[in-house]
Amino acid sequence: MPKNKGKGGKNRKRGKNEADDEKRELVFKEDGQEYAQVLRMLGNGRCEAMCIDGTKRLCHIRGKMHKKVWIAAGDIILVGLRDYQDDKADVILKYMPDEARLLKAYGELPENTRLNEGIANLDEEDENAADDYIEFEDEDIDKI
Repeated sequence: MPKNKGKGGKNRKRGKNEADDEKRELVFKEDGQEYAQVLRMLGNGRCEAMCIDGTKRLCHIRGKMHKKVWIAAGDIILVGLRDYQDDKADVILKYMPDEARLLKAYGELPENTRLNEGIANLDEEDENAADDYIEFEDEDIDKI
């Protein structure tokens, strides 16, 4: 058997969760940057996001964030716009849910932006979901 020449396996690579900064400064957009909401993940370090200016862009997750900061659909991100490609952008920062709520409170995000807050988003869908169910009587099941 070959000798282990490395310094550990994948658990070492995971290391401590350094992305979990409890109190970090709220970063606002600057020139050449825009807020966006992730529509879907595409794989290979890319995602499709709807920017606040109304443009759908293909975003590339930068190497510093790759495999360290996990981005999912519905997350609010800060993207850097490209001068030479308007339909593509680079993900600079992912906002935590509490930071996204603060951005909305400060008026940086429009009021119609739906934040990924889990239970709060499901309330409207649950009201309509009751109409989707069909109840069968025992007699109907016996006929089948």
